[in-house]
Amino acid sequence: MSQRLRTTRHALAAAAVAAALTLSLAACGSDSGSGAGHGSGMAGMEHSATPSPSASGDSMASMPGMEPAATGNGLAAEKSGYRMTGKTSGLPAGKAADYRFTITGPDGRPVTGFAVDQTQRMHFYAIRSDLTGFQHLHPTMAGDGTWTAPLAALRPGTWRLYASFVPDSGAGKGKSFVLSRTVRVPGTATASPLPKASGTATVDGYTLTVKGEPMAGMAHQLTATVTRNGRPVTDLQPYLGTYAHLTAFHQGDLAFAHLHPETEADGGHGGPTLSFHAEFAQSGDWRLFLQFQTGGTLHTAALTLHVG
Repeated sequence: MSQRLRTTRHALAAAAVAAALTLSLAACGSDSGSGAGHGSGMAGMEHSATPSPSASGDSMASMPGMEPAATGNGLAAEKSGYRMTGKTSGLPAGKAADYRFTITGPDGRPVTGFAVDQTQRMHFYAIRSDLTGFQHLHPTMAGDGTWTAPLAALRPGTWRLYASFVPDSGAGKGKSFVLSRTVRVPGTATASPLPKASGTATVDGYTLTVKGEPMAGMAHQLTATVTRNGRPVTDLQPYLGTYAHLTAFHQGDLAFAHLHPETEADGGHGGPTLSFHAEFAQSGDWRLFLQFQTGGTLHTAALTLHVG
């Protein structure tokens, strides 16, 4: 009888263990199925169906190899605690005028330390709402952090002014920023139609041919070839550390794209073909401004590029 009781107890214990194991395996199978379907059970795969705010925006810049050429599209006056503050909301029409502004950091103080980017500590751009009147300047900074940009005469209408810079200290050290503000120039504003997309443009007797098939949100290469009277131009002079500078603005919202040259200037005889790293944030028509220098004269060619 004693032997039979011990055998029964052993059988009941084994059954209990088997039942517990079955329940455990069932629970694991349930979790695994949930993870495969939603990503919630796998480390590093949380919210894979709907990216959280921390998976986009500025956090992307912290991923190796994912830092953009400049944070944002240049349409904000503030980014990551850095703010562009203008001294005036309007500028006169038909005559040269100085535009003064400051860049303040996350601590609210004017930033006075800037890294050199393409030979300058500050690049300043002005563009009218119809993508005409492009100006690219290099303002000077006073000791208190106030920058002064000497603008040429502006036509009546709304203008957007951009400051492109890289802080040399603080939270944004080493990061490229493009901030902007709008100003109003009084008078009757007449909009000029945007020229149709074309791969060529002429300026001062030079012909510029731009090739590439950029897609929004993807990195592509653009090549620009400079010719004159049908012959390749090989006497391009260094300008901002390279042989050409390329800037682009999106039709409608005036989003900014700074297209970086892929080669540095090496001597005074560049050309005829120049390559640029291009990243356009959105599709549509973009107005490109390509600047190059020959014989001590700076030339600016403009053309419209369609981005798919």
